[in-house]
Amino acid sequence: MGGEQVREAVEHCLAVLGAVAERDWKGVKAGRLDWDCRETAEHVASDLIAYAGQLAGRPTTRWAPFEIDMAECENNADLLEVIRTTGVLLTAVVHTTPRSVRAFHPYPFRAADREGFAAMGVAEVLLHTHDIVEGLGLPVATAVPPAGLGLSESVLARLFPHVRPGDDPWATLLWATGRGDLPGRAPVTAWKWSNPLHIDGDRLVLQGVHPAAAADLAEGGTGGFDWIVGGPVEGTRTGAGLVFQAYEAGVHRPEWGMFVLVRKEDGLAVGALGYHGAPDEEGRVEIGYDLVEGARGRGYMTEAVRALADWARERSREQGDVRSLFAVVEKANTPSQNVVSRAGFDKVSDDWGDGEHGEQFAYELRLRA
Repeated sequence: MGGEQVREAVEHCLAVLGAVAERDWKGVKAGRLDWDCRETAEHVASDLIAYAGQLAGRPTTRWAPFEIDMAECENNADLLEVIRTTGVLLTAVVHTTPRSVRAFHPYPFRAADREGFAAMGVAEVLLHTHDIVEGLGLPVATAVPPAGLGLSESVLARLFPHVRPGDDPWATLLWATGRGDLPGRAPVTAWKWSNPLHIDGDRLVLQGVHPAAAADLAEGGTGGFDWIVGGPVEGTRTGAGLVFQAYEAGVHRPEWGMFVLVRKEDGLAVGALGYHGAPDEEGRVEIGYDLVEGARGRGYMTEAVRALADWARERSREQGDVRSLFAVVEKANTPSQNVVSRAGFDKVSDDWGDGEHGEQFAYELRLRA
């Protein structure tokens, strides 16, 4: 998801709405929104320039304090010209922003990267084009984005990782944003974007893996990360496959998913760390991890596990849904035992049964009593 997808979404919007630019958009309610069609078009342009501004200025605690003024737009064609222009601006900023950059966005973890802002821009353009089309009484099929572009699938996998994908990605996206119904699913009355969680360490950033990246990793790709030589390893690909399976089943919870470990010094990925799912009824959640061979012996994984534990500890204080972290380590894997021991885990079992490569120990880190 990047600048090219923003451009495609905007071109689709301009083609659809350009055909009805001579209609009166003022006072005509846009679909299920409270805005009229003109206000909705203005909102699209405002979002595009706001996202470009966030990525360009990179504020970390609030929205950049400016608004776009469209008072000089005399007609709908002028509004579409502003949408085209702001779309070009967001496209250019996404293209030129480094992958590591994060800027403020409130949902849900107070930040988003270039891919997140691109995905949100695409979603705003597509969904509000639908709203205007519906408000003007046109066939809603007019607003359906071309299936070959894959825009709906991309938005769902990046911004709605908690939503089980359906057979029709566009219909699923409309349902997930309260704009339509899906058989067997309750109507959606409230929703928010879900950009991946990033956890900051001393030398590493733990970057959350969304379902689209997980699918790519599982299929032999890079997941969009730049890896050191030898990566990603098989354990990372296996874990990514489990993340995508959970997404397809509708049980994936992104904050309890998988993270790729990215070195701050050069932006290269060195390994992966993640949960095996959400906490159980007792508040216990199991973790697993691996490093590319060339990154071992430098304390990276100990740092990563500590950072993950710190985040879980804060989560425990705020929401109380996690009480301890759990890890199963093969008895022959001394380096891995050292990792969890240095991270503060206590051994709770000398005989946890046999794993793929032999007998195992069990370790636990209690976050609260």
